[in-house]
Amino acid sequence: MKTIKTVMIGVGNISGIYLKNIHETFKEIELIGVCDLIRERAEKAQQEYGIPKIYETMHDAFADPDVEMVLNLTRPYEHFEVSKAALEAGKHVYSEKPLGADLNEGKILLALAQEKGLHLGGAPDTFLGAGIQTCRRLIDDGFIGTPIGSAAFMICNGHESWHPDPEFYYKRGGGPMFDMGPYYLTAMINLMGGVEKVFSASKVSFPQRMITSQPQAGKVVDVDVNTWISGTVQYASGAIGTIFTTFDVKWPGEKSRFIEIYGTEGTLFVPDPNCFSGKIELYRPEEGAVREMPMMYGYPENSRALGLADMCKAIMTGREARCDVQQTYHVLEMIEGFEISAKTGKWTKMESVYHRAPAMKLPVLKGILD
Repeated sequence: MKTIKTVMIGVGNISGIYLKNIHETFKEIELIGVCDLIRERAEKAQQEYGIPKIYETMHDAFADPDVEMVLNLTRPYEHFEVSKAALEAGKHVYSEKPLGADLNEGKILLALAQEKGLHLGGAPDTFLGAGIQTCRRLIDDGFIGTPIGSAAFMICNGHESWHPDPEFYYKRGGGPMFDMGPYYLTAMINLMGGVEKVFSASKVSFPQRMITSQPQAGKVVDVDVNTWISGTVQYASGAIGTIFTTFDVKWPGEKSRFIEIYGTEGTLFVPDPNCFSGKIELYRPEEGAVREMPMMYGYPENSRALGLADMCKAIMTGREARCDVQQTYHVLEMIEGFEISAKTGKWTKMESVYHRAPAMKLPVLKGILD
C-alpha cells in the first residue's frame, strides 16, 4: 500500500492521540520519525510504537530525503518557524492549530507553500467527523430551509486546573479564540460558508492566573492575551453569526449547546466542535419538539490525524485536501480580524475568500480515505 512518510515534530500533550490513531487506524500515514526538544518524550514514543528514527533537531528531520510530510505539533507560537523551515526544505506540512500566531505569519507560509507547490494545512479536523459532517448534510439537504444565522459558545474557566503545562494558553498565540476558536470557526464556515467581515469586543478579566494542576501547582502566570472575546461575523451569504469564547467564566460543567444554526424552516443544534461526534438535535415548528438525529458518517470516535490522513490521500491522488491552507488561513484571518475590530471599534473586512471542500464520504475501509 502506498504511504506518505511522515515525521512528528513535538511529542507533547496532544501527540498521544495522534500516535495512537496513526498506528491503529490510518493506513496511508507512515510515521518514520519523531523529534522533541525533550528527548525522553521522543524515546518514549519510539519504544511504545516502534518508530524507526529519532532526530536530534527538526533540521535533521527536514534534511532526511525519506521524509515527505511534517506533522507540526509544537506550541502555537512555534508553529511558524517549524512550518516555514519544513516548507523551505521541500516538505508538505500539516500543523496543529493555529496556522500561525498572527496573520503575517500565515501570509508568509501561504506564499511559501504556493511558491514551492507544497501541501500546507492543518487542524482542526474534528469537522471531518461524524457529527459536523452529519450536520452539513442536514443543512445542505434543506432540513432547516435556508440558513440565516448562527451562534457559537465556548465557555470555560481556563486550563490551569487540569493541563500539565498551561502557561502558553495565556501567551502570544494563546487565549480562548486562538486555542478553541479554530474548532468553532472551522465548523461554522464548513456549515455556513465563508465570511466577509467581522466585529468584536474583548478584554482581560484576570491579569494573573494561578496554576492548580500538577506539576506546576502554585505558579502564578501573567495573562498577555484577551480571555473574553465576543465576535460577530457576516457570512458571504448575508447570514449573520455570533461567537463567544472565554476562559473567565466559573462554569459548573458541560453545557448543552455549542453551535446553533438558524434557518428559515428550523434550527439545528450542533455538537461540540472539539469532538468528532455528539448529540445532534433538530427543531422544526410543525413538529413542535426537538428531536435527536442519527449520525450518517464515519469517524465518530476521537480521530485526530483524520485531517492528516486526508492530506496524505490528497497528495497521492491530486485532489484538494479538506484541511488545506485556504481554510486554516481564512480562520486565522477571522481571529486576527476580531483583534483588530476590538481595538478600532470597527468592522474588519476579510481579504481571503473561502470555499468549502467536498463533504466526506462513507469509508469503504476504515482508515483509508477517498
